[in-house]
Amino acid sequence: MDKHYTRACNFYYGKISKEKIKEKNALPIGSNPLISFDTIEIISRKKIKKYHIKEFYKIPKFLIKKVELDIKNITKKKKFSKLNLKNFPMIMGILNVTPDSFSDGGMFNKKLDTINQIKKLIKSGSQIIDIGAESTRPGSSDVSSEIEWKRLITGLRYLSKKNTFISLDTRKSEIMKKSIPFKINLINDVSGLSYDNETINILKNSKKPFVIHHMKGTPNTMQKNPNYKNVLLDIYDFFENKIKTIRKSGIFHNNIILDPGIGFGKNLKHNITLLNQVSIFHSLGFPILLGTSRKRFIKDISGMNDSNERIGGTVSSCIFSLMQGVQILRVHDVNEIIQSIKVFKKLNNL
Repeated sequence: MDKHYTRACNFYYGKISKEKIKEKNALPIGSNPLISFDTIEIISRKKIKKYHIKEFYKIPKFLIKKVELDIKNITKKKKFSKLNLKNFPMIMGILNVTPDSFSDGGMFNKKLDTINQIKKLIKSGSQIIDIGAESTRPGSSDVSSEIEWKRLITGLRYLSKKNTFISLDTRKSEIMKKSIPFKINLINDVSGLSYDNETINILKNSKKPFVIHHMKGTPNTMQKNPNYKNVLLDIYDFFENKIKTIRKSGIFHNNIILDPGIGFGKNLKHNITLLNQVSIFHSLGFPILLGTSRKRFIKDISGMNDSNERIGGTVSSCIFSLMQGVQILRVHDVNEIIQSIKVFKKLNNL
């Protein structure tokens, strides 16, 4: 039997959303009445069928329980330790303390620069600061734990004294373990918890919240002709299987975030597909994180209108993601993204 997937679509915002929900003509995303949907797609690898919420009686009987569970996951309130996801999107500010990250390598890897950037991210409104000390740009190679830790320590010491939510961007269990005393709140491992076999045990013993991130291959190989049978459904299956593995390992908390990994082993077509249909991941029941900031796909689309910071493309992709209920956006230019979100929300009575 074909596997089926449920994607919320046809969204409403602000006052219109509230009215639609009150009239029972729409359902909220994550229990938030300010964003709702009135249609679902039931997707298989062979076809897609749309149903308005008033037409659910037309759904084949063998799919009813599956769809009901998916809708429950889409509409339920998302709870996460020390994060208030009610007023999404939350902004995760990027702090790369590396000499070679794809966009800002070498800008914040000196002590004073690191501290000043932390101050700037906090002042601009970052609710989360994601600190990383190993570049995972396409074509990059591993760095040793010793080098990674040496780069991290200044930022971690300073962040631990601040009242901010700290996300640690690392693939190494040794770095995770060393960082726990510095009051980190989240582990963001771009390998999807697959790089280091000890990672699962660290997460289990520490009970730390974490991101399940999708990456095809390694940073060194991921952009060498990536291919999928169906990028959207393949990544959905990856998340589903990873969650099952995590549960079997003895991790039962729900402080988990899903990141489909824009640009990590994806070409332009893959990235566009994921962004166009990212709302499918709501049916897994966890918050969604997206990192589109300054990514190569913006250059591929904009051509001669590309720029160093790619703020226009980042703003556009962030607003598009917000319109599908994505809860967390990982960005470099925090002030500009928050500015764009404030204007968008005001115009939509959000």
